Amino acid sequence: MKVRKLEVYGDSALIIYQVKGEWQTKDPKLIPYQKYLLELIKKFEEISFTHLSRDKNQFADALATLAVMAQMEEGQTTQVLRIKARGEPAYCFMTEEEIDGKPWYHDIQVYVKTREYPPGASRNEKRMIRRLALGYFPSGEILYKRSSNGELLRCVDAKEAKKILFETHEGNCATHANGSMMAKQIMRRGYFSTTMEKDCI
Repeated sequence: MKVRKLEVYGDSALIIYQVKGEWQTKDPKLIPYQKYLLELIKKFEEISFTHLSRDKNQFADALATLAVMAQMEEGQTTQVLRIKARGEPAYCFMTEEEIDGKPWYHDIQVYVKTREYPPGASRNEKRMIRRLALGYFPSGEILYKRSSNGELLRCVDAKEAKKILFETHEGNCATHANGSMMAKQIMRRGYFSTTMEKDCI
């Protein structure tokens, strides 16, 4: 490609420091690769090697994984990979979609109150609603789910879940816990959503 100046970034400290000569290459399998690489380096006017920790290299790692998974034949073209930069943190877009304007628990709430299924529900869907409804309890317009320790958690819709996530993550109740711990904190405060842990992560 006639490239004369190159910056190389890698998340393998072993490889980067061996190439830079700061570490010795002792593995017999790696020695031929290093010799070949040292010959390649001579073909560049300028070349630098920088170690990136894996957490700073997740995107490149994901692309490399995709490249290995995709089977491409010579001369074959593929669609352009479009990447969107969002204006809000990713977790704001994770809460379960409510396309029909009804909360995720609507069908369960109706069944618990009236023993009626949604129109056009299949046998499997009816069985699933019956099974889910066992752990839910209505109180007026509010639906509660009984947790494993017997505590009642108020079911929240996508809008409320987003607000609770924001408050727990960076609002007055800000926490620096990981996703699973954050979800447990939210449930200890008495709230529940089916995608709570996934949203927190």
